[in-house]
Amino acid sequence: MMSSVALPVAFALVAAAFALSFWRLLVGPSAPDRILALDTLYINAIALLVLLGIHLSSALYFEAALLIALMGFIGTVAFCKYLLRGDIIE
Repeated sequence: MMSSVALPVAFALVAAAFALSFWRLLVGPSAPDRILALDTLYINAIALLVLLGIHLSSALYFEAALLIALMGFIGTVAFCKYLLRGDIIE
């Protein structure tokens, strides 16, 4: 079937994107680059969880992906507010 080829290829490509985003998070060079890398990193984590849920035919991974999406969005907004204003809570 097509999914027997597409799923491992998708896992490999998303894992490579995850590794490159993690490298950008470590290297930098500036704080906005690291915030963007962190944002991309959680999106890649969501993609990996969705692919794992498809592979294992389990809805639990989709729920975990939704939770990571929510936490990642809140974290990105908090980091950006801190970077722009120096304070998160007004």
